[in-house]
Amino acid sequence: MNASSEVVEYSTATNSRCRVYLPYLLQLLAAMDEEAAAAQSLLFSQVHFVIVQSQSLKVSEAGTLTKLLVDNGAQEHTLPGPNGRISLGEITHIISATSDFIEYDDATDALKSVVKPDWVTASVAKGRLANPRSYSPDPRLFFSGLVLCCADIPEGDKDAIMGGVLATGGLYSSSVTKLVTHIVAMTMDHEKCQTVLKKDLKCKIVLPHWFDDCLRIGKRLDEDPYTLPNPDIIHMKPGDAFLETKQIDLQGASSVQPRELPKFLDCQRPNTRRVDVLDGKKVMLCNDLDIGSHLRGTIEELVNYSGGTVTNTVHRADMLICQYRESAEYRTASRARKEVGNLAWLYYLITYNSWTSPMKRLLYYPVSKRGLPGFDRFRISLSNYNGEARVYLENLAIAAGGAFTKTMKEDNTHLITAHQHSDKCAAAREWNINMVNHLWLEESYAKWQIQTLSNPRYTYFPPRTNLSDVVGQTQIDRQAVEHYFFAPGTVEESEGSEARRLNAKALEQHDQDTGPRGSSQDLVPDRTRPSGSTPTAPGSKHMSGPVRTPAANRIVVHGRENITPSTTSSRGAKDRAAAKLHDQAADIALYEKEKKRTGGVIFGGRRRTSEDAVSNGSRKRSNSKDGGTAQEEHGRDKKRPKTNKLPPPAMRLLLTGYKGWEKNGKKEAEDKSRLRDLGVLVTQDPTTCTHLASPSIVRTKKFVCALARAPMIISTEFIDDCLAKDEWRDPEDYVLNDSAGEQRMGFKLSEAVSRAKNHRGQLLRGMPIYCTETVKGGFDVYKSIIEANGGKCLLYKGRAGSNAASRAGVEEEDTDAMDTDEPEYLYLISGHMPVEKALWPKFRQLVQGTKKLPRIVCTDWLLNSALRQELHWDEVYELKEGAISNDE
Repeated sequence: MNASSEVVEYSTATNSRCRVYLPYLLQLLAAMDEEAAAAQSLLFSQVHFVIVQSQSLKVSEAGTLTKLLVDNGAQEHTLPGPNGRISLGEITHIISATSDFIEYDDATDALKSVVKPDWVTASVAKGRLANPRSYSPDPRLFFSGLVLCCADIPEGDKDAIMGGVLATGGLYSSSVTKLVTHIVAMTMDHEKCQTVLKKDLKCKIVLPHWFDDCLRIGKRLDEDPYTLPNPDIIHMKPGDAFLETKQIDLQGASSVQPRELPKFLDCQRPNTRRVDVLDGKKVMLCNDLDIGSHLRGTIEELVNYSGGTVTNTVHRADMLICQYRESAEYRTASRARKEVGNLAWLYYLITYNSWTSPMKRLLYYPVSKRGLPGFDRFRISLSNYNGEARVYLENLAIAAGGAFTKTMKEDNTHLITAHQHSDKCAAAREWNINMVNHLWLEESYAKWQIQTLSNPRYTYFPPRTNLSDVVGQTQIDRQAVEHYFFAPGTVEESEGSEARRLNAKALEQHDQDTGPRGSSQDLVPDRTRPSGSTPTAPGSKHMSGPVRTPAANRIVVHGRENITPSTTSSRGAKDRAAAKLHDQAADIALYEKEKKRTGGVIFGGRRRTSEDAVSNGSRKRSNSKDGGTAQEEHGRDKKRPKTNKLPPPAMRLLLTGYKGWEKNGKKEAEDKSRLRDLGVLVTQDPTTCTHLASPSIVRTKKFVCALARAPMIISTEFIDDCLAKDEWRDPEDYVLNDSAGEQRMGFKLSEAVSRAKNHRGQLLRGMPIYCTETVKGGFDVYKSIIEANGGKCLLYKGRAGSNAASRAGVEEEDTDAMDTDEPEYLYLISGHMPVEKALWPKFRQLVQGTKKLPRIVCTDWLLNSALRQELHWDEVYELKEGAISNDE
């Protein structure tokens, strides 16, 4: 190589030319590579970790992770002996495939990062530490491990899906990579979907309905019914048979009183096998277990034989086994943050040689003698749950204090069902029995407060999804248990367990001084008490309050009688909780907003309580080449603020009878996105629309239901013109004018809208209207119309058991009615089929003895009354034996 070839010329920012020898340049690049390699080796230099092994994380996998972490600069901390806990002082990260280990609650309280093993490999692949929240084993982050990519989805819905996924632990990718686990699309035609097929990527292509249903339920549902190209929710009918459920294992967790002693499952180990999970543990068996001396002796032998020891003193115990939450031992152990469970939980530990928190399963935790306050009023029956899931829900209903019935009668108050297709579900609709999914029962018990049925999570049943798949995933709410059963903040909430054990004896003595706190007054929720306050025993003169002193554990100080009881807990815990809440505030706010959506990610719908939901997403607009180049030249050194948020929609438009998007989902998605840019939000909810677009007056469900809200009714030409001219058009120029339709139906549309404004959706206010199940158009359609106009729709099957409940409803309406000379009628909407005609005599018999007269009418009476927005009567509406119905 000659001298000239060893010289490299390059231009500087000032356009002056410099000369550098090539060997020097190569040496400089080599040094940069060494620095990059050194930086890579220090990727985990700030990480102090410990690995928790479990059934999902074997020894060999843990060894591979350890080597990968240590080679990249991390420092490993060894696990303590079987009688100790992980010391959280220097630990920054805990690697675990599950949140089900002893120190999890302490670790989260101390703001330590608990991550799945995937976090390690993802960090190495990225060359930087990945966000630990996206790899959290917390079951509440049910989209953890999911990497999402969107295809042919409108921009506003894409932003909503991204927000919901990110708030629940998932990740988003703008392009298709090997890491993507799910692609959300409307059809398989998009290039991203075709890429998955061509490259045979391990990725599921699902409809946006899946994300919407998961967010509504708050659980991760099975993707199969939503998977393209042949999703069950579109091609199968609602009444078709469901596939077998994929229930999680509830064996041993379905009863609070197990009938059999635990059996060792590992047959390959010798009979002298020791259960590692109990090695060095001190276990106390509480007297409230109500077991005989022989069984108690057998259990003690099992504990001793398994490496643990049995103690009779609660302050020496590591684990307390008790049946009820009212004992002094329960309160003392719970305040000291010891592990408290029942016999079912102990049997699980011995049987499976695997640790699980007693709060992971609702029936692993002690029950209350008195049950959930107010729950004794309920009579509960089950439908569509089988096997262990059914046994679990039966025992849970009883543990909550309700009455469980295997058969359902008219005096039942609730039917808990996995889906809406069974004889019991049909009877529940007829008898007006509350029909809910199992989440209502589980969360009422977990939070120790009866959950309101107005929450749509408890009354929603995803199509083609059997909710048995997600039974048993709800855990005990620790804060609720602390609030209602033992006073929080009376023990130092330190990171280790030694301080708690040292204070336990003093706490037990304090219980004897102040009296028990497990009285009935403590268990009944006080609506006037602040949510963070501590229940106190009635008649107790000594009030306890936490006091913080330097370099000392917190102690309980007795005050004077006239001092208000302290409602605060540990300041240290509050500081940690406030810091943790501050870090998660943005995600929590976004997640709470997504939970309120009803239209959700399907067809761009939004709920009326989130007016600006679609304005939170970003829109990426591609400028022209010239404009983009100019912007790069003039704004290269400036960071312009993002101004791509959409304003709230000026119009919420409901469409019916529109043919422009028929069988063309891709065009529909694109047009809706364009309309949203113009301020038009296309919604599917008749109760929230401000405008209704239709080619003419039609008797569709959307048209009739929306009319009750008195929207502006315009022609669908408005849509065509907005899209054709790509600009906002004045809706006043498109008011629907259908003279032929008005003449045919005998009313003026403008007058109907005026009457609807006066009625304010209460045309049928307080009217109970019965409807047969086989009526033309379907019961659900007429129920929606009646409820949209303020009425109450009841399914009528003519069952003898329904007469008493139905008659009670009729008489209740009569007590509030004003005395008038006009006769009052009770309506039955029916068709003219033989099975419906057989119900007419029974309906007339039902109304006998009341102050009302029966009227059996065809569907035209309801449709025409709702369209006119006045109770319109004509003899042609009444159905009589021997007559021929107009709707046949």
